Amino acid sequence: MTLSFHSLGLSEARLRHLEKLGFTAPTPIQAQAIPHLLSGRDVVGLAQTGTGKTAAFSLPMLEQIDLNSRAVQALILTPTRELAIQVYQAIRSFNEDRRLHVLPIYGGQSIEMQIQRLHRGVQVVVGTPGRVLDLLKRGDLKLDRLGWIVLDEADEMLNMGFIQDVEKILSQAPSERQTAFFSATMEPSIRELATKFLRSPVTVSVEQPKAAPAKINQIAYMVPRGWTKARALQPILELEDPESALIFVRTRKAAAELTRQLQAAGHSVDEYHGDLSQAQRERLLLRFRQRQVRWVVATDIAARGLHVEDLTHVINYDLPESVESYVHRIGRTGRAGKEGTAISLVHPLDKRKLRDIEQHIRQRLQWGNIPTRAQIEARYLEKLQAKVREALSGERLASFLPIVANLSDEYDLRAIAAAALQMAHDQTRPSWMRMDQGYNEDPQPADESASHSSEKPKLIKRKTSATPKA
Repeated sequence: MTLSFHSLGLSEARLRHLEKLGFTAPTPIQAQAIPHLLSGRDVVGLAQTGTGKTAAFSLPMLEQIDLNSRAVQALILTPTRELAIQVYQAIRSFNEDRRLHVLPIYGGQSIEMQIQRLHRGVQVVVGTPGRVLDLLKRGDLKLDRLGWIVLDEADEMLNMGFIQDVEKILSQAPSERQTAFFSATMEPSIRELATKFLRSPVTVSVEQPKAAPAKINQIAYMVPRGWTKARALQPILELEDPESALIFVRTRKAAAELTRQLQAAGHSVDEYHGDLSQAQRERLLLRFRQRQVRWVVATDIAARGLHVEDLTHVINYDLPESVESYVHRIGRTGRAGKEGTAISLVHPLDKRKLRDIEQHIRQRLQWGNIPTRAQIEARYLEKLQAKVREALSGERLASFLPIVANLSDEYDLRAIAAAALQMAHDQTRPSWMRMDQGYNEDPQPADESASHSSEKPKLIKRKTSATPKA
């Protein structure tokens, strides 16, 4: 039987608001955690990113906030600034009472402005451990009325070295409080922390097999010998044409270089790494979420907490160092029941690492051939045909009919239509295909076994002409 939010104990006002937001049924972690949190129990929640953890702790927390008091009553700790912003935005969306004041606090933002907001009064604080600890030491953040503490993505806190700061914060909170830890994994140090600071916690867990989500189509492309990854990536991107994509690289330098190359090829792309200021990160994140930029090239560390709704593609330009990172990366797509695509570029030297990934996720990745020029041309012709069909039903068609009438005295109507299509096609073809760049029609075989061949791909030089071949 499918559970509904009505069965979890939430207030009628909250249920009506959730219906307005389009929330119909709770996720497994929400169905398990919300009743325990509403009853006042401490909770340890084990679930991967994208399973609805934020709503699992936010909804019961909002039910118990005293809106008539402006004291800090709930504190949510997150490992990154980006995740703090995401949780802050989610909490605001789950609430429609203007008396609720939520404040995100993190480094890279004016601490004076955060202090002013705290002094005016807020009920919920979402922040990173370093800035929270700083404000506690200054005496500007007071926890004497605190009733809730949530540790979100506790395993990331551990990986990023924040556990000691978290311990200091928890030690300063009132003993009579409700505490929840949410984590994808239960490391020994996280378990010790829970034992020390939680009171008889209930453990709720979403069974997560090592296998990657079935909704994610995972494809690996072997980079031909003598090719750069950037050269291999270009035709893949042209054929896939992702609506939105996160492209993971290993270093900041690689992020900057790949972004420059993709921008030069005419793509909507920007870089996201540790050299950016917090203001630059926030502006890029907003542009990405609003689809003003389609693709983002990011390093793993910078991208922690960077979540975008309806992300269609994750691309491993560089394979991650750990198999867990691979699952975490690709889990950013194919969420909420939607399909996603995960693409990995693989050098022959990376094959051992890829086998480790396949063993961890308990499935084999599909091997793809780097698209040929003919395949990409065919894809562009398909898209062009779809645009023509759309234009034929549009209102602006009539304004171009006089041109056709004038030309029809001299040329066949089919030739006129073909010429117009050629002009449109030439303008939309990718710039790297319009330039005199070599591109192999058949750069690699379908399976990875052939990647051991020492034969370098032949480069086919193509001279530009007045009428490019379709």
